Amino acid sequence: MALLLRFVLLCGVADFARSLSITTPEQMIEKAKGETAYLPCKFTLSPEDQGPLDIEWLLSPADNQKVDQVIILYSGDKIYDNYYEDLKGRVHFTSNDLKSGDASINVTNLQLSDIGTYQCKVKKAPGVANKKIQLTVLVKPSGTRCYIDGSEEIGNDFKLKCEPKEGSLPLRYEWQKLSDSQKLPTSWLAEMTSSVISVKNASSEYSGTYSCTVKNRVGSDQCLLRLDVVPPSNRAGTIAGAIIGTLLALVLIGLIVFCCHKKRREEKYEKEVHHDIREDVPPPKSRTSTARSYIGSNHSSLGSMSPSNMEGYSKTQYNQVPSEDFERAPQSPTLPPAKVAAPNLSRMGAVPVMIPAQSKDGSIV
Repeated sequence: MALLLRFVLLCGVADFARSLSITTPEQMIEKAKGETAYLPCKFTLSPEDQGPLDIEWLLSPADNQKVDQVIILYSGDKIYDNYYEDLKGRVHFTSNDLKSGDASINVTNLQLSDIGTYQCKVKKAPGVANKKIQLTVLVKPSGTRCYIDGSEEIGNDFKLKCEPKEGSLPLRYEWQKLSDSQKLPTSWLAEMTSSVISVKNASSEYSGTYSCTVKNRVGSDQCLLRLDVVPPSNRAGTIAGAIIGTLLALVLIGLIVFCCHKKRREEKYEKEVHHDIREDVPPPKSRTSTARSYIGSNHSSLGSMSPSNMEGYSKTQYNQVPSEDFERAPQSPTLPPAKVAAPNLSRMGAVPVMIPAQSKDGSIV
């Protein structure tokens, strides 16, 4: 009896499960970053499904440490789409009438964080059904750069490189020659699908324009490269010229530094000479004033002399000025006395003096 009851219950549950079904098969979807992903979920109902319709979409992130997140919900004829902050405003139902059997959604402006497993759950009591969809977000190749690594000279070895700035793996490469004979060297054929072509013993026949196309499952990108194989340059002359130029530059810099240093020393010396004032040396005495005062004093004393004392006075050297009132002038060669005219003596400050004449017996005439 117990076994029979259990069989009936299992059959009833199976009938309920078969009453509501999702017709969309489980699948994997790949889309490029920034695009819109369409996640289908279409279902059918049976007359036995009489309960309210509930639709729920869940995301199981690729990071296993994160729990499942409800991203959008339909219940009681209302839509709720503000559960998951990372997808807020980017997930929408595609149908305006969900009761018609279409619970598909669009996820716009895809990001790498959107990678994961999306699950569609449809419930209308007593029927329940769900389906899973695996979403993968890839990055298209972009910012591809072609360049030459090495010297493009005849006989040299160098490399042609093709590098995208971004792009999800796996990446496929394809090289083509666009100019001249468009015939590629046989040694390159093994590397025409790689990111680097190694050129050995280059010749002028390799010159031309090349293209590199980078592809992955969601997109492609391309770059162009111009190769000009030229004869070897005179490296010895170039090196010698660079060394000579460097030496000349160093000599010029040395001369400029020397001239500036010399000029500073001269300016410093002139400044010290202009400000060198000796305070312990008195100003020199004026010879002219001393001579005048001396002659004037003798002249005044002549007027007070009597004939009796003129004899002693006449023996005094009138033209001698006391040495104590003068600073000795530097010795110079003795020159014969020059005759000076009376007007010139007057201009020089000389004072005329009258000397009384004397007779042979000493009396004043």
